[in-house]
Amino acid sequence: MKYISTRGNAPELNFEQVLLTGLATDGGLYVPASLPEFSADQISGWAGLAYHELAFEIVSPFVGDCIPEDDLRAILAETYKDFAHPAIAPLIQLDRNEWILELFQGPTLAFKDFALQLLGRLLDYFLKKRNQRVVIMGATSGDTGSAAIEGCRRCDNIDIFILHPNNRVSEVQRRQMTTVLEDNVYNIAIEGNFDDCQDIVKASFRDQSFLPEGMQLVAVNSINWARIMAQIVYYFYAGLSLGSPAKEMAFSVPTGNFGDIFAGYLAKKMGLPISQLVIATNKNNVLHRVMTDSVYSRTALHQTLSPSMDISVSSNFERLLFDLYNRDGDCIRNMMEVFNSEAIELNDDAMASARELFSSASIDDTATCDIISKTFNDIGYMLDPHSATGVGAGRLCNRNPEQPMVVLATAHPAKFPDAIEQSNIGVQATIPPHLGDLFEREERFTVLPCDRAVVNTFMFDQL
Repeated sequence: MKYISTRGNAPELNFEQVLLTGLATDGGLYVPASLPEFSADQISGWAGLAYHELAFEIVSPFVGDCIPEDDLRAILAETYKDFAHPAIAPLIQLDRNEWILELFQGPTLAFKDFALQLLGRLLDYFLKKRNQRVVIMGATSGDTGSAAIEGCRRCDNIDIFILHPNNRVSEVQRRQMTTVLEDNVYNIAIEGNFDDCQDIVKASFRDQSFLPEGMQLVAVNSINWARIMAQIVYYFYAGLSLGSPAKEMAFSVPTGNFGDIFAGYLAKKMGLPISQLVIATNKNNVLHRVMTDSVYSRTALHQTLSPSMDISVSSNFERLLFDLYNRDGDCIRNMMEVFNSEAIELNDDAMASARELFSSASIDDTATCDIISKTFNDIGYMLDPHSATGVGAGRLCNRNPEQPMVVLATAHPAKFPDAIEQSNIGVQATIPPHLGDLFEREERFTVLPCDRAVVNTFMFDQL
């Protein structure tokens, strides 16, 4: 399996290389040169597999010969062994044809654990083999940071620096990051918003001269291909649980950076019969605006009750654009250069292709709280605010109520007490026992200005 850049001017890499690279040298994102395709008979044959066994079937073509089969099976079994639910990604029925896929059964209570528990183990595997030490640098709007830290905190060959927007993540989200006190973990609170954090990270990847000699940056944000790869698995898992490949179904996905829903797009291309993918956004609705107006543009960032989606630039959307524009790297490079300073309008053919599969809706905070309240009062099930946007968007956009609609529940409601309180349901979500003392734990983080030079100097001084 070879990987190519969306901007067409970077070397082809194998899986090991792309895992350790992050952004391509031309500024693009790596994608597979070709996708594995599975027949209906193959998919049917996976029914009943344990989650880690299904993961092997989906992931192994992407890994190729970079990891021996027995080693990969062992890594995947280890990745998911400590998830809280034996099904790993259990399905909960909300209505006749409406289902919740609970993706918060991992150690940090968010869907990011599915990919980042695996990513940490993959990095450890390759770095030990290479006898190499690297620096992980990432930006988080809430959940990626804690999942990345949890996945990498025990890795012998990694120093990890996570940037989060100061006072713009929930207290639970912050403490999940800042109470990890291992010597190789550094939390940086940036005086700005998530996009400011992301800009510092991207600029640092483009110019790594601030690092000590012999060290390199590795990405844990969803620009890293391994993140997307791992997320494809749970689409197949949900599909098989509800009757695929004999039955088509739709998915509604709360998303800001487009990585989680892009994994669903790849699952469809690989053979899973998905009829519709619903893009659920909050007030920061860059993706909904693209689907509605064909214009990809930046706007001011709003602080909402679903902070993990408070993003105005969807990094992974470039991967979809690459396909929509017939994998023309020169075209994508030119578009992204324009997008650095102004909005871009997508052509009719690209948008027609996108709208065949994708729908979208923007769910504001008031509607989010109403959905949380009604769901809890009707059936006693508590949604987190992100998952609530998925429920709302799925209902607004559903093209075929006779097919199952699966909403990806991306986080545990205990991570967002403000949203639950504003929903007026009279109770708060209980933090699982392994995090029961979270508010008593010592915190450690550094507040820095929104200045790449200051951040890079701080990083150098710690290494």
